[in-house]
Amino acid sequence: MRLFHWTLALGCIANLTVLREVKTVHRYVGYVVLAAVVIRLVWGFIGTRHARFADFAPGPRRLLAYLVALSRGREPRYVGHNPAGGVMMLALMGLVMTCGVTGWMMGLDAFWGERWLETLHEGAANVILVMAIVHVLAALVESWRHRENLVLSMINGFKRAPKGSDVCHAPAAD
Repeated sequence: MRLFHWTLALGCIANLTVLREVKTVHRYVGYVVLAAVVIRLVWGFIGTRHARFADFAPGPRRLLAYLVALSRGREPRYVGHNPAGGVMMLALMGLVMTCGVTGWMMGLDAFWGERWLETLHEGAANVILVMAIVHVLAALVESWRHRENLVLSMINGFKRAPKGSDVCHAPAAD
């Protein structure tokens, strides 16, 4: 999971900044990131418990209940993704897929020079940038609120064990 996270993060950062105009390297980094998302999609169905979509992809009721609790400062601590984090992850994966597929399509003869495709590719990349900033800020706020260094846990793989009202595994259904 951490390898996926950092592959996605570093690949997107590189392609949005220093590799933006280095077309060949940009393309290959995009393919690596796209392949990572495809592998993650498969892992979301067959992987370990916290990696499975059923463990963190909320329905509307669970997301709304979490957001209400969050707005009141009473959100529970999740060992895995909280409902808002799960939605963020799914949205980022969808946007990365959009960038990867549109980037690949731009190299095809059938779509060469199509302005709408370039606009969609660049628009998705810009939304990824904004959402990534929100993601980092949310991780910092949640780290502070739950007194847990989430950034460190994405490096070393360790989080505090659940206790009290902590949510270890989200319910499979809303």
